[in-house]
Amino acid sequence: MKIILAPDSFKGSLTSLEVAEAMEAGIKRALPDADCIRIPMADGGEGTVQSLLDAAGGELISCSVTGPAGQKVAAAYGMLADGRTAVIEMAAASGLALVGGRNKNPLKTTSYGTGELIRDALDRGARKIILGIGGSATNDAGTGMAQALGVVFRDADGRIIREKGAGGMLHGIESVDLAGIHSGLRRAQIQVACDVDNPLTGENGAARVFAPQKGADAAMVKTLDENLKHFARVIERELGVDVNRVPGAGAAGGMGAGLLVFAGAELKRGIEIISKATSIETHLRSADLVLTGEGRVDFQTAFGKTPAGIARLAGEYGVPVVAIGGGLADDAGEVFKHGIGGLEPAIARDMTLDEALANSRENIANAAERAIRLITIGQGITKK
Repeated sequence: MKIILAPDSFKGSLTSLEVAEAMEAGIKRALPDADCIRIPMADGGEGTVQSLLDAAGGELISCSVTGPAGQKVAAAYGMLADGRTAVIEMAAASGLALVGGRNKNPLKTTSYGTGELIRDALDRGARKIILGIGGSATNDAGTGMAQALGVVFRDADGRIIREKGAGGMLHGIESVDLAGIHSGLRRAQIQVACDVDNPLTGENGAARVFAPQKGADAAMVKTLDENLKHFARVIERELGVDVNRVPGAGAAGGMGAGLLVFAGAELKRGIEIISKATSIETHLRSADLVLTGEGRVDFQTAFGKTPAGIARLAGEYGVPVVAIGGGLADDAGEVFKHGIGGLEPAIARDMTLDEALANSRENIANAAERAIRLITIGQGITKK
């Protein structure tokens, strides 16, 4: 039996590769001769860099960049083994985890550091960049990122705006100069893992939906939204691009818009990008079963999360899918409507969170063994 092991990471516990290894250990107890293919997965959020490095090989590159509050931070991204594909997580340079207290202020936070990571990857010869934009602390429409890549913004008097792009300064931008933009962008393909379709502004836009979790109060949200509307008008006038209503433009505080306009990026579902990068389809053509999973399976799993994405892909090849969850919510059964054929909890008895985390590998291995034994019983019944 050929079994593909394609889990996401179990956040705070195991990487996706470690989860796959635990699954394989459990499977081999029941089916010693099973052909297990480990393909670590992610959905474009936290863990994407590590998952693709584990799946495709490569190296982790460390950089000192500008953090969201203007401080220097240590960040890293992945350069895959082909030497031409970089994998970047926005959260590494411009993430919410990098700010706190008074620094948690989307009027002031900047995506400049993410631009520095992109610039470093281009300088090293990257011709393809996979960028996950989850977990951002910013609401600057990617203007900080653009500045780091050589874009110049000017005010109404034609003066260069030296202040790093931030949500609170967008109203001062009146013109855009692309003359000095990094030449590598013309040669590179940039794919953005974006699992939301929010527009840039308005009731469902970047400021109203996402800014409160980044520290914005009601007054700040109103200011940010007005600033984004101004920015969109400038972009349409200067560059001829109506970005305001583009689905996904509001992702990551408008970073979706900035990447579309300044980097010519393509916004795609995270699981689609990662699936292609790992070449999982080549294995699905001859697979008998897929085991996937994540730390908690609930009704939200069906909407853009790794297990549901894997199930949709496997369904195209008629391959059944079983998901293992660190925990199963009462509404986890909703995933059955989205191609997942079976569910198995990693936790088989009552235990504390600390105990569960300490024994994650064995818990997942046991769950995989239980799932496979049930499947083989079912195969035996079917043959009678």
